Amino acid sequence: MPLRTRLLTPALLALALIATPLAAQQPQTPGQPNPAAVTGGSYKADPNHTLVRWEVDHLGITPYTGLFGSITGTLMLDPANPAATKVDITIPVAQVTTASPGLTEHLLRAATGAAKPDFFGANPAPARFVSTSVRIEGQMASITGNFTFNNITRPLTLETRFYGAGKMPAQMGGKENIGFQARTILRRSEFGITTAIPMISDEVRLEIAAAFVKE
Repeated sequence: MPLRTRLLTPALLALALIATPLAAQQPQTPGQPNPAAVTGGSYKADPNHTLVRWEVDHLGITPYTGLFGSITGTLMLDPANPAATKVDITIPVAQVTTASPGLTEHLLRAATGAAKPDFFGANPAPARFVSTSVRIEGQMASITGNFTFNNITRPLTLETRFYGAGKMPAQMGGKENIGFQARTILRRSEFGITTAIPMISDEVRLEIAAAFVKE
């Protein structure tokens, strides 16, 4: 055995002996991407950790994004019959957030005279998604439902991926949590918002991070 290898081998063994107990001490996150950790029942949306990110094309130059938060709703889940899952989510449009205070104000600007507002208006009604069917493929699901936005209701499908589940530590409430990611595309013109098309795209991409806490 070469001298360098003979010198390195004891050092590597020593490092391995030190690292093994240290690795065992590393804490795991409460949630894991393990479907076996999912239990059935009624869940409530966690408004502090559920977000809808929207994205539009701006002038063909860059994408522009914003967020909806403080989302509420319910999830009814039966792991033995996932196709029977029911989702009912409400999004407070009035709490839209962007990186530009001026743009946020514009989105919520009141109508002038008899004209309708450019975008949401000063007191927009919340948006709501209520599922009507669920198609399961492994850890993916296509959730179809009725989406009401700007007081117009149209069908919408969310391509949804299971993210993780688990029981929180006692100091964090001790309840079971489950999370998903979802995405979809809608056309805002179908919901009566046509300002600046095509300079601002008609197509809006939605990416959703949804966290639920078992009741």
